[in-house]
Amino acid sequence: MEKSRLPESFGTNVFGDAAMRELLTEEVYFSLKRTVEEGEPLDPAIAPAVANAMKKWAISKGATHFTHWFQPLTDLTAEKHEAFLCPAKEGPILRLTGKDLIVGEPDASSFPSDGMRRTCAARGYTAWDPTSPAFLKEKTLCIPAVFLSYTGETLDKKGPLLRSAAALDRALKRILKLFGTPCRRVVTTVGPEQEYFLIDEEVYLKRRDLLLTGRTLLGAPALRGQELEDHYFGALKSRVLEYMHDLDETLWSYGIYAHSEHNEVAPAQHELAPVFTVTNLASDNNQLMMELMQKVAARHRLVCLLHEKPFAGINGSGKHNNWSLSTDTGENLLDPADDPQSPRFLLLIACILAAVDEHQGILRASVASAGNDRRLGGDEAPPAILSVYLGDQLGAIFDSIVLGREYMPQNPAPGSVGVPESPIFPIDATDRNRTSPFAFTGNKFEFRMPGAKCSVADPNIVLNTIAADAFSRAADALEGEKDFLPACKKYTEELFKKHARIVFNYNGYGPDWAEEAKKRGLLNLRTTADAVPQFFRRESVDVFVRQGVLTEKELIARADIALEKYCKTVRIEALTLADMLRRDVFPTVEGYVRELLETASLKRQISENCADMCEILLAEELSSMNGELLKGAEELEALLARCPTEPAAAETFAKTVLPAMERLRSLADAMERRCPSDRWPFPSYTALLYSVR
Repeated sequence: MEKSRLPESFGTNVFGDAAMRELLTEEVYFSLKRTVEEGEPLDPAIAPAVANAMKKWAISKGATHFTHWFQPLTDLTAEKHEAFLCPAKEGPILRLTGKDLIVGEPDASSFPSDGMRRTCAARGYTAWDPTSPAFLKEKTLCIPAVFLSYTGETLDKKGPLLRSAAALDRALKRILKLFGTPCRRVVTTVGPEQEYFLIDEEVYLKRRDLLLTGRTLLGAPALRGQELEDHYFGALKSRVLEYMHDLDETLWSYGIYAHSEHNEVAPAQHELAPVFTVTNLASDNNQLMMELMQKVAARHRLVCLLHEKPFAGINGSGKHNNWSLSTDTGENLLDPADDPQSPRFLLLIACILAAVDEHQGILRASVASAGNDRRLGGDEAPPAILSVYLGDQLGAIFDSIVLGREYMPQNPAPGSVGVPESPIFPIDATDRNRTSPFAFTGNKFEFRMPGAKCSVADPNIVLNTIAADAFSRAADALEGEKDFLPACKKYTEELFKKHARIVFNYNGYGPDWAEEAKKRGLLNLRTTADAVPQFFRRESVDVFVRQGVLTEKELIARADIALEKYCKTVRIEALTLADMLRRDVFPTVEGYVRELLETASLKRQISENCADMCEILLAEELSSMNGELLKGAEELEALLARCPTEPAAAETFAKTVLPAMERLRSLADAMERRCPSDRWPFPSYTALLYSVR
């Protein structure tokens, strides 16, 4: 792609504003724009015209099929391709009707539903989401859609995300009305930073664990990890740079503003950050981005790993969720500008603190998965304990209210290198605490707990819902107050004091933080089995029902699905590990032990002076370890045979299966370090992390 053509090439695979202006009448165009930008109900009468325009646009670009592109409860996307080509009396025609656009009827009975749809009555519907633009993927027109059951329950992640955004809009407009802020619509915006690993395809294909589970289930650490801290922001290797350029151009063609990219801390780890946008679109973009990251990698004979912890002992990969609130006038409501003591700003912050404190359990549960459990709490990931970092400026205001201290405003000092040639630059009012799960970073909150593979929808459904509930209660308390500003100040101060325990402006990796958090009454939900049951609590159910985001049945089903998926994921990992140990590691070590014994025997035959106990001792050690390994693999398989993958079994997988796997891994890794590298059956960590040049 020529540099001068970048703006013209941007969004060429998207049925965006330019295509709509060209192919829709003015009346239809503005009707659709009002739905997208102002939240007006969709006029069904425009559907045939929009469908016809989409068809013309897609066919002109070589499309042959269309699909409703939706997000079932699998963390992936789904699509059922249907041809434009249809029979007619006059012969074959190309058709996409208004009905085809608005509603689809995929069977899709095998998606997780926890009983919300019965297999014997499997009808379900996909409904067009006009707020997210259609796009062309290869030769198929993809129409973003919501997935519903025959009886109306949501079976996807987009439906609740749209509902949560609507709840937040309703609640915040009530708050803004009290302050006289003109506003027709409030939206949440998100910029999800995406971390990932790139490894060589040839090496990847030799690792059965990576193929089946996305992570290495065994493997001794490389002699060099990330301790030199030289990979972070380092010069990009040639193959990686070519991949990133190709990926950028691909994402730009889909209207995704891929903005910054760099090497991350761990070897072979990288990050891609897009420009923030409305949360629903950000969620769709991120799902598409993850798919394209892997497809583009294949073109370069690379593999993009999105697992949260593909390698033990080095950084895992997260997805930092930069969450903010904006009005249709373009105002960022979380930007304090020049007045961080503004009553409106402080009220919004206080409500968010209350929301995070009261619902810390479900916020943690929203990012819970087998992979993310391994990441949280180590190697630059935040701990599993929810806390909020406010930074120096806002923290000082918070302390002045909670502790009764006088607030002393500090003018930001200018930064300088200290030489005449250096430009003077402003110092931000707040830092970015990398150890905080939920950090205020100047004009947004950065939720750092989501894992690399998770759907952006999950944490934002919870964030939007609990924030909407806190804003609604504030509006209930303050509406009708004759002396509004004093009442607002009092309400804000009460929230700050009541929820002070959730604020922690220090090092979340500190050895004393877990004990301090326990004293404060904060939750430390280490595993998915600990976290997801938080959704079953009465107060958790009530907040979703009260805000109209999920019914009790929908919420309970989603929690059960998350626990069942956790069990199935760990089961697949355990079966894969046992298989690798039994079929690959055990015979390899047995062969090496035999070789050691034969060498020792030959030495004795040649001369007693050549006799050396080194081979004997090593053979005895490896033989003992190998026997223990085989026995452990058999015991693990027997344990799995007794353990169902039902939600109720999640604790067993967390507390029994995973520790058994870790013990076997430690044993296998110790054996790897004692065996010749060319005899070990799998590529080493050194090959996996350092083969891409």
